[in-house]
Amino acid sequence: MGQQNLSILTEFILMRVTKRPELQLPLFGILLIIYMIILLGNLGMIILTKVDSRLHTPMYFFIRNLALIDLGNATVIYPKVLACLASNQYTISYYACAVQMAVYLCHIISVLFVLAAMAYDRFVAICKPLLYNVIMSQRLCHLLVGIPYIASVLQSVFVTSKIFTSTFCGSNVVTHFYCDDAAFIPLLCSNAREIELIIITFSGFKVISTFLFILMTYLLILIAIFRMHSAEGRKKAFSTCGSHLTVVVVFYGSVLYMYLQPESAHSSDNEKIASVFYTLFIPMLNPFIYSLRNKEVKNAFKRVFKNHCKICI
Repeated sequence: MGQQNLSILTEFILMRVTKRPELQLPLFGILLIIYMIILLGNLGMIILTKVDSRLHTPMYFFIRNLALIDLGNATVIYPKVLACLASNQYTISYYACAVQMAVYLCHIISVLFVLAAMAYDRFVAICKPLLYNVIMSQRLCHLLVGIPYIASVLQSVFVTSKIFTSTFCGSNVVTHFYCDDAAFIPLLCSNAREIELIIITFSGFKVISTFLFILMTYLLILIAIFRMHSAEGRKKAFSTCGSHLTVVVVFYGSVLYMYLQPESAHSSDNEKIASVFYTLFIPMLNPFIYSLRNKEVKNAFKRVFKNHCKICI
């Protein structure tokens, strides 16, 4: 479309997930199946950690919040992607795009800090086991989750409002399949450099600071584990950290791949692959990582299933 400004801009055109028409229907089916798995897996984890009293611990409190964040982010992005694939119409309204961007930014910020909080929880569990219940109090757990939620909402609203109160003077075609903040920089003719600097500064600070915190925490955990005299104790400690460490490696790997690759290597295809990975595949994988690698979750599922069957009988 031609030159437009904020007063008359009512919609954006999203980039197609695939440029090959024959792949639209198979891709729709694959994404629909994955999205249904995300719904069932994360809702199941939320319900299970809520109804089973043995899972009312700090670790599962953080897992429940991570599942809630993943569920919200996938839901704000992928029903629209599925609708676009089904209708072959790749437009999104001005206000729907703003909401999608704000929720997406909330997700990224919240996940980073919740993963850092979970690392601290594992550090206390392994390095200070006798003081675990005292340190990881309910109040501290709510603070470790509540503060990132507030910060993520404030930051996402700030960035989104800066973008959507600026003047759009270029094309209304977004070079992404959802409303990502960075994809809007080329569309702006006012505050573009300022907003780009804000995005880079905020993103860099969050990713690097939380990554370094988690790295430092796991170095202290490793030191504590190697000081253990019991092989059984070491095995139990590694098992305690295994699921969280897997999620951290997968999530930060995809985020760092997207943000830290050299400018010459940047392409819309690379960014789409990385985006699909941490907005779709990671929310699908997380419930399986925390359930398949965790005996407590498996046992809780069996207890809930047996109790439900008794009630039905």
